Amino acid sequence: MGLRMELPRVVTVASVWIPLAARLRPANEADNIVAESLIPELPFEARYLLGETHYTTPNVTKACRLRDLLPVTSKRGAYPHTDDGVEVRRVFHKLRSVANENFNEQFKAIFNGHDRVPTKGLRATQRYALGAVLVYQLVLWHRHEQGLSLRRGLKAYIKAV
Repeated sequence: MGLRMELPRVVTVASVWIPLAARLRPANEADNIVAESLIPELPFEARYLLGETHYTTPNVTKACRLRDLLPVTSKRGAYPHTDDGVEVRRVFHKLRSVANENFNEQFKAIFNGHDRVPTKGLRATQRYALGAVLVYQLVLWHRHEQGLSLRRGLKAYIKAV
């Protein structure tokens, strides 16, 4: 039985979903530990870190503070929340959910992410998955430079390359 892997990533919340940082880690590694290691890799233009409740930990809060990022996360406790930030969090949470889920499915569709990877071992699998992220980023950059659509026809374009 193989070790289940996850590809934690930070993705832009915009009209095009671009992975800004990623690591392939065992699925049992705590999300806040992985998040803490990805935050220093984010561009300085990033202003918000949109995340789930499990990112409300001291280590993620400190990493955000060091990068001048404002963490916006779901709030613990019974719903509905009635505090002053509830509507802002609701909007940000929806944006994050759409960006993450859509990117995840698009990425998996392009790189056959629903199938087993053709590698064995952590290092080889990390190279494979993170190489796919790099290819995706480079293709988006190239298509942007050429004035081509960053979403339409992306899978066919990558498969052809």
